Formats: sequence, C-alpha cells, structure tokens
Amino acid sequence: MLRRWVVLAALLLSQAAQAAGDPLLAKAVLMKSIAFRTVEGEGQVPALAAYYASILKEAGFAGAEIEITPMGETAMLAATIQGSDPRLKPLLMIGHMDVVAANAADWKRDPFAPVEEKGYIFGRGAEDNKYDVAMMVATMAGLKRAGWQPRRTVTLLLSGDEETHMATSRILAAKYKDAELLLNGDGGGGLLNEEGRPVLYQLQAGEKTYADFEIGFTDPGGHSSAPTPGNPIYRMARAIDRIAAYRFAPMRNELTKASLLLSADRIGGEVGVAMRSYAKNGDARSADLLSEYPEFIGQVRTTCVATMAQAGHALNALPQSARVSVNCRIFPGVAIETVKAELERVVADSSASMTVLDDPAGSDASPLRADVMRAVTAAISARHPGIPVIPTMSAGATDSLHFRALGVPCYGVSGLFQRGEDGFAHGLDERVPVAGIPAALGQWESIVKALAG
Repeated sequence: MLRRWVVLAALLLSQAAQAAGDPLLAKAVLMKSIAFRTVEGEGQVPALAAYYASILKEAGFAGAEIEITPMGETAMLAATIQGSDPRLKPLLMIGHMDVVAANAADWKRDPFAPVEEKGYIFGRGAEDNKYDVAMMVATMAGLKRAGWQPRRTVTLLLSGDEETHMATSRILAAKYKDAELLLNGDGGGGLLNEEGRPVLYQLQAGEKTYADFEIGFTDPGGHSSAPTPGNPIYRMARAIDRIAAYRFAPMRNELTKASLLLSADRIGGEVGVAMRSYAKNGDARSADLLSEYPEFIGQVRTTCVATMAQAGHALNALPQSARVSVNCRIFPGVAIETVKAELERVVADSSASMTVLDDPAGSDASPLRADVMRAVTAAISARHPGIPVIPTMSAGATDSLHFRALGVPCYGVSGLFQRGEDGFAHGLDERVPVAGIPAALGQWESIVKALAG
C-alpha cells in the first residue's frame, strides 16, 4: 500500500509540475470535505467553511483576507487575493458547500464516509460541488503560497444553500455585484468517452430559470357515494394532461445557436441535421424533432413538468382539495410571470389557484466574451489538445443565476472531466475520477491567471 501511494504521489506531482496548486492537497481537501454532512438541517456548513479557511490560512492568507458569514444554520465564505490595480473590477470564483440529502440505506457505501476505490472517490457531494470547490481552494492556496499578485483582485466565494433556498447566493451576488465576471465551478466541464478519452469541453454561459408553481383545486366535498362534477382530483388530472401535452414556443439565443452548430457534426444523423437547421433558421420542425430527445428539449424551449401531487383526505369522502407542483425550466430572458400566465391558459380552469413557490429569479445568458473564450480554450488545449470548447446553456440553476440577474457575466468552467455514465450528481454512489485532479488544478490556474492579469 505504501509503495502504491508513493507511486501515485510521484505521478500526481509530475503531472502538475507547472501548477502552483498541490494535487495531493486538493485530493485531501476533497475527501475530508465529503465527510462534512452539509445537508440542510445538519448545521455543518459553518464547520466546513472553517476547515476551508484553515487550509487557506496555512497557505498564507491573513485573517482579514478571509470572511466567514454565518446565516442561520448555514454560512458563506469569501477569500481574497488583492490585485495591484484598483481601477480594475474583481474576478470572482464561486462554488457551494452544501449538498443534497442522501439516504445511507440506499447507498453501497456510507455517503458521508469518503472512499477511494478503482480510481474514483465516492461520497455525497463528490461531484456536486465539492470536487471543484476543493480545486479552487487548492488553487487559491497555491497561488498565495507562490506569492502571486494579480492586477485584478481575485475573490473566491462559497455559498451555503445553493441546493435549497439560495439565500446565501443572493446575499453574495448583492455584495459582489460590482465584478468584471464570475467563474463558476458548478457548471460546464469535460466529457470523456467510454474508454476515458476526452471528447469535448462545455463552457456554461447561460442557464434556464428555475421556478416551481403550485396549482390548487378545491371543492366542498361530501360523501363518496354521491359524486359531484367538481371533484378536485379529476380537475387536477385534466390540468396535468394539458400541461403534459403542451409545448412552449421554440427559442434561440447566441449561446444555443453556437452550441447547436458546434455539436451538430459530432451528433450526426437526423438529430445533427436538425441541430444545424434550427441553429441557422429557427424552424419549428427541427425544434420539434429535437424536443423528442430529453437531452435536447431543454436547449430549444421552456419546459414545465408535474413533479409532485397531493389530494384528498379520506378513502370514503369526496376530496376537498388537490394540488400539483409543476417545475419549470424557463428559457433565459423570459419572465417568470409570462410563463405563469401561459400555464394558466393551458390549465384552462378559472377556479384553480396558481402560486409561485419561494422567490425565483430569472436572468439572461452571458455574452460569449472573446477574453473568456481565449482563456478557457487555451487552458483546455493545454490539458487535452484538439478537443473543442463548446458554449452551452444548462437546464439546471446554479449560484450564477443571481449574479447574472444583477449584470455580472458568469461562466461555468468546472475542472471535472468524466464519462457520461459516471455522472451521479444528486444520485446514488456519487463519484469523481482521481486521475484528473492535477490537470483540473492546472486548468483553474491557467484560466484565473489569464483573466486576472
């Protein structure tokens, strides 16, 4: 075992010879951070923030350069390397410390006891988002230790409730909105084929707005032996059927057109033809064909889907109420109220109530800036020469949503390369490959240095 560790250490160090970040430190930070049960309600996010702060302080960060802000049972962290030119707006990096819940009984391994096995590190949050958080912490530590001073101030931000309410995300966005741009470790990333060879890299420059609606139906009810026409369950069922059959109008933007064009030849077949046609012409026929595929429908239109339902109160009584939750992923630039009004037309039940849950925020896509494209392309080319960098829009929401809403250009530049079949974020036996850690550190350092000066 000792010899194996020595060989691995030598390999990691040789691969990362040009990077200031220490791959052994990054791996250790990743594994230890998984052990913190940073699920909502556990109260362990502040402890994880303190651990990250200890790593940064050991690398030379002064106490005043690190700020941990408690918020209820969670917290947020900011760590800054001061730039030499105060006229330049700062460069931000962001990730999140919290994770979704995991039922240990469903896992093959304890989700909060990190395990390295067969080239992977297993544990809840390994992919989402503690891998890239560990890479960013190790990168900042390495740059500080090396005495690097950028022209532009660089600040690492870590939110504490991205997976739930995003209250810390909103606070961070409001406080740091006067930024040049933001690099997000919770978006983008590289794809490996089944043999583990790199295929492409996705630069996330936009994401769909996340919004939940609750549609309610009520009736006086009564005895089940005397059915009435106003049965809330039947009305809810009809509404669900209408939503399931409905398609929002197809839409395009600079980001999706670029993404579809760059991906068309690699996808090939009739799907590839449809991607190219829709990117160039915006024709409904191509949009409808792409919408038949779950992996593409989100790229061409807003989607809304029923996700939860509750109804009735007794087996022998007519239901007095029924309600269904509808989750929408809204195309960038479309107002939440516009989608709400459209859903009301689709449901076509004037007596139904429709409520927007929580307080969702919408944002448009970020521009495909030349400096960002150059920096990311150079970093990826150094790591895997010849693979394309493809701008993408993700269907899920990240911390970037709130920064984009305040005018900060945001780009997902995760250092994680993995096979499609190894993506288990939010799922069972979540994992990340160990071998990519040195190159991920190099990628982060290259992009940060290029954009911070």
